[in-house]
Amino acid sequence: MDAMTTAPIPTRTLNDGLELPAIGFGTWPLRGDDAVAAVRSALDVGYRLLDTAVNYENEAEVGRAVRESAVPRAEILVQTKVPGRFHARDLAIRSVEDSLRRMHLDVLDLVLVHWPNPSQGRYVEVVEALLTCRERGLVRSVGVSNYTERLLDEVIEATGFTPSVNQVELHPSFPQAELVARHESLGIRTQAWSPLARMEFEGDGDDTLTRIAAAHGISPAQAVLAWHVARGIVPLPKSADPARQVANLAALEITLTPDEVAAMTALGRPDGRLFDGDPETHEED
Repeated sequence: MDAMTTAPIPTRTLNDGLELPAIGFGTWPLRGDDAVAAVRSALDVGYRLLDTAVNYENEAEVGRAVRESAVPRAEILVQTKVPGRFHARDLAIRSVEDSLRRMHLDVLDLVLVHWPNPSQGRYVEVVEALLTCRERGLVRSVGVSNYTERLLDEVIEATGFTPSVNQVELHPSFPQAELVARHESLGIRTQAWSPLARMEFEGDGDDTLTRIAAAHGISPAQAVLAWHVARGIVPLPKSADPARQVANLAALEITLTPDEVAAMTALGRPDGRLFDGDPETHEED
């Protein structure tokens, strides 16, 4: 894959018909001019899905990169997330309106609830608010992030609406097999935040990842991203390095065997989370 690629990225069709690229570009914790440069580079090399959030504090930079890019806006999917402090219905709608203003956009392609914050008891209400935003034409698709099976079931039962996406922590140390299977049964697309987990699982004494990467002549990071793609998951890797951005995209061209996918999934462990981010207890401001 060349440094400046125009090869189209395969897409995954969401339950509302939106075509979502099979790999996206994560923007946390990029800020300022570095964020603008990184996002513009990502668009130049072929990314078409940009992931940001109110709490990343870089929506303005993402919007600026979109405006300055030679890539037409119609070809770019921009998704952001509503933070915990805006879960009340009116506040959630205002959060979407504020995001649009910060990014100078007319519509957001996908908006997610960032964390469910169960103790607040508004993880259904905020989804209903986003559906109002969709009715008003502010949002094309509504999803969630970090929702458990229990919380997804409550949202669906209360609203009759099935989120298009659930973005969750997912990497070889924490493969989330049961949740991914539940998503598939419900027609929800899984997105992976921290899909490479800073490659912290490389040093655990298991050579599975190294062996699989060597068999394909690729890097361990590319093997991990190819594992996500093989499972139908949309990973959101972040890199400010154009060469690494291209290398991450090249994972789409790699086909792992079913045995290799299973071997990497088997690397999961009960304490595999990057931090104590259990959605049933974690609270986001």
